[in-house]
Amino acid sequence: MDQELYTLIQKAKRGDKEAFAQLVTRYKGVVFRQAYAMLNDRMEAEDVSQEAFMKVHASLSKLGSEYAFASWLTRIVSRLCYDRLQRKKQREEKVIWEGSKEQPFSPANHLDTMEHKQLQLSIEEALQKLSPEQKMVIILRDIQGFTYDEIADILQVPVGTIKSRLHTARLALRLVVL
Repeated sequence: MDQELYTLIQKAKRGDKEAFAQLVTRYKGVVFRQAYAMLNDRMEAEDVSQEAFMKVHASLSKLGSEYAFASWLTRIVSRLCYDRLQRKKQREEKVIWEGSKEQPFSPANHLDTMEHKQLQLSIEEALQKLSPEQKMVIILRDIQGFTYDEIADILQVPVGTIKSRLHTARLALRLVVL
């Protein structure tokens, strides 16, 4: 962490609104990309991003170490996404129970070639078939590049559990995409 970011977090912890606004500006893209990767819905990702920063603002003064800010923020976003996925799953189960049909996934992200579009669609559909726990570790490790230890800290589970979920998720993705 650079000194500028450290100072910015310290100021925001003390209630400096301008410093907090700079933190939001600095991290809003990262937060949105993480939420979108988890939820595959732009509106939901925007809602989660906003909710995450509201939670950060409300509890930033309780953050123990400025150096933990990025993983703390990632943990907040992960939990919010996980909660939304759980609620969505419950709603879908209710709809299926009532005899309605689910609507197929339609990606908003368009790539240049048809081959890339098909691969992107296959990957997105495959990610949707993973459990929220598996999806989260794939996104945190393979898309965002966090280490096993960082993911274990973010999700507050043992490193062995992270490795196991990641292995199972990668196998499932290979089966669906290939």
